[in-house]
Amino acid sequence: MSLSSFKEILKPCSYQSQSSKPQSSYPQSSTTLNPRKPPKSCLSQQLLRLENDYNSFPTKQFKEISEQSSPPNITVEREFEEKEDAGCRLQVFDPTGPYEPLVLSTSDQNPLVQVPASINCRLLEHQREGVKFLYNLYKKNCGGILGDDMGLGKTIQAIAFLSAVYEKDGDITSPSKGKEEEKGPGLIICPSSVIQNWESEFSKWSTFNVVIYHGTNRDVIYEKIESHGVEILITSFDTFRIHEKNLSQLMNWEIVIIDEAHRLKNEKSKLYEACLGIKTRKRYGLTGTIMQNKIMELFNLFDWVVPGGLGSREHFREYYEEPLKHGQRSSAPERFVEIAQKRKQHLVSVLHKYLLRRTKEETIGHLMMGKEDNVVFCAMSEVQKRVYRRMLQIPDIQCLINKDVPCSCGSPLKQVECCKRTVPNGVIWPYLHKDNPDGCDSCPFCLVLPCLTKLQQISNHLELIKPNSKDEPDKQKKDMVFASQVFGNDVDVVGGYTQNESFLGLSDVEHCGKMRALENLMSSWISRADKILLFSYSVRMLDILEKFLIRKGYSFSRLDGSTPTAMRQSLVDDFNSSPSKQVFLISTRAGGLGLNLVSANRVVIFDPNWNPAHDLQAQDRSFRFGQKRHVVVFRLLAAGSLEELVYTRQLYKQQLSNIAVSGKLEKRYFEGVQDCKEFQGELFGISNLFRDLSDKLFTSEIIQSYDKQGKKDEHKYEHEHEHHEHECEGIFGEKHILSDFGMCFLPPQARDTLSAAPENSESFMKKSNKIVAPVNQDLGIVYAHRNEDIISHECGCDVKQEVRACESNQSLPKKKHIGKKGTASLTRPRKLKQYRLLASSKGMQVVEFSKWFLSASLVEREHALRNYKRQREKMPQI
Repeated sequence: MSLSSFKEILKPCSYQSQSSKPQSSYPQSSTTLNPRKPPKSCLSQQLLRLENDYNSFPTKQFKEISEQSSPPNITVEREFEEKEDAGCRLQVFDPTGPYEPLVLSTSDQNPLVQVPASINCRLLEHQREGVKFLYNLYKKNCGGILGDDMGLGKTIQAIAFLSAVYEKDGDITSPSKGKEEEKGPGLIICPSSVIQNWESEFSKWSTFNVVIYHGTNRDVIYEKIESHGVEILITSFDTFRIHEKNLSQLMNWEIVIIDEAHRLKNEKSKLYEACLGIKTRKRYGLTGTIMQNKIMELFNLFDWVVPGGLGSREHFREYYEEPLKHGQRSSAPERFVEIAQKRKQHLVSVLHKYLLRRTKEETIGHLMMGKEDNVVFCAMSEVQKRVYRRMLQIPDIQCLINKDVPCSCGSPLKQVECCKRTVPNGVIWPYLHKDNPDGCDSCPFCLVLPCLTKLQQISNHLELIKPNSKDEPDKQKKDMVFASQVFGNDVDVVGGYTQNESFLGLSDVEHCGKMRALENLMSSWISRADKILLFSYSVRMLDILEKFLIRKGYSFSRLDGSTPTAMRQSLVDDFNSSPSKQVFLISTRAGGLGLNLVSANRVVIFDPNWNPAHDLQAQDRSFRFGQKRHVVVFRLLAAGSLEELVYTRQLYKQQLSNIAVSGKLEKRYFEGVQDCKEFQGELFGISNLFRDLSDKLFTSEIIQSYDKQGKKDEHKYEHEHEHHEHECEGIFGEKHILSDFGMCFLPPQARDTLSAAPENSESFMKKSNKIVAPVNQDLGIVYAHRNEDIISHECGCDVKQEVRACESNQSLPKKKHIGKKGTASLTRPRKLKQYRLLASSKGMQVVEFSKWFLSASLVEREHALRNYKRQREKMPQI
């Protein structure tokens, strides 16, 4: 079919007379048709339109068609009736042909600017809105940020936008249209790992002349650019930084797009300085993590996109960052909280002029089975606890802990300013300063990072602190001294100071708390034919986990930094297509971008990262469009270790991001304020980093402390609780307690007691609205919660709702808290009774039903609900 013919099809159609056209099975109730509607957001509806599959019409329209053509297909009818009954109603679509063109320009603009039909017909509704957003900014000669969640097609939206701007689908039948001045080339800067992906997407979706400026032959490419032989140039961050003069100062780019734009968060980096020199105001960033660690990262990113749009750096810090941070403090005065709310509202209104952010739940949530993010606190082994405590007692860490104590020499100065600035008798300090015995300018704070690394290694596996045979002899000697210091009397228990070469020794889970919990969890998943992604930042930890998988007999694949780039996609395809592949071992650094592993429905993050975006990107390797099963994420943390502090700082950063970017209302758990020495609280400062938490559940105490305070923001609490109850009702039609973790992983004696005496269930569940797992010595899990219950970003509380409530001086109606005394005791037995009845309606015991619930789809859950309701109708006494 020619281009003109295809364009003709896109024009509005009208029915011809019955005699002038072949008989059709379509109903012909009128002589004219309304203009075609834009495509729906549901991809399945778009595919139905394109394939013209009459058997998949919704029930009502199917009946009309079948009356004129063929006998009704009862099976298809029943299938769609069941889908409608389950809440999956498909909207009736108008079978009038392709969609209407996606016109971006106004009616009086000449020439007309529109997205090519070949691209438009494959865009989802949210992608069409994203293209319009980018073009509206382009018309205003300014830049912006497309901040959609990972997996929503930011690359495709950018290509559709570029295709419209460069008129890649121009109407060849109208050569007389006036043309604008010839546009300059477009520049795309992205991580080197996704360059090939960009090139591939351009070849699939458009007809641009694309050139890769990366690697060799750069001089030839530059000559081609100067001769206007290139429309789109793609390069990497490092290449652009090195060749900034050639690519930014000597070229006039029409449009510049930076993929993974959060790389511009540091204003002191060479990359940021290089990007500031690009000679165009049409700068666009693509990123799913607009803010990662600090609010000032927002300013750096938007100051590149829209220079001066957020004012000066000092103005932004004083007017936005400081009030938002101090207003989030748990004991902040009411005046601070009110100011923070006003500044938050103003910041969000300014950002949304240049920012479009959509989540998966808002756009394609109805096409996916959902995701659950569990945080699992695993008990360290007794040996790990003893080694961890010895680590905190070494001279290097004691020097950091006591840095502000008055010096023992009688001087009025602090230790860090006097005699204890260096640590010659330390375990780590002498090696760091072997070439400088007097120390460095940052002593003793240069010890912080090496000591934190050692504590994290102990939390993960004791083998990690032993000398690595691949290291240099000096480092191996230093690690030997360190290991002998912290192992102490347990040296024989852990197999000596040197690296364990025994296969059975490395794969044994006895002395590693997290591996012990992982062993129990994986045995349950493998028995249900689940597929697992297992992430770790440490390659040495991956080696240990690999031996563990071999010992257990699990079939697995592995991808890390040493895996050749050309082989990575084949490994991904093999894992997705092969039922025999059960586990995929992935280095978080190597697998953070570009991997699509939708066949897996269990994701394990073995070690947390200080930057929450890294863990979220790892989760999204599986939770992407195309996932057919419910994804359950398990973040493993060593209870009582530094990893608890890592996770709580992740919570703090995620809350700040939700506040500044989306204007959400977040719970005020923490007293600490980032980058503020006066309010370091429980999160910040060296004293918190090297605190002994081995005898307590640090995170659990903070969350329970927040609950006991009565939740100072009463409106927020009630809205959250209402949302949680609605979720439970939506699945089973009854308010009940359903703990995926608690029910599935109770110890046998607890299961029996709970089944026999539900009124005693308080001993197994916490007295709060959070549903947590009880202590389970067999599994090695001491505490667990859902991250969604802690972070408020899914509860729908935004600034606009709060402002309207304040303006009307009306508060939300008061409701009784389930967590309060006297209420839970009355409702919990009834809820547990309903839970057992739900299980019996499926012919299962309580624990068996809980396990089924973990792997059941939404449709299966709805079927369980309908069966349960039918039984209640037949047996009113239930």
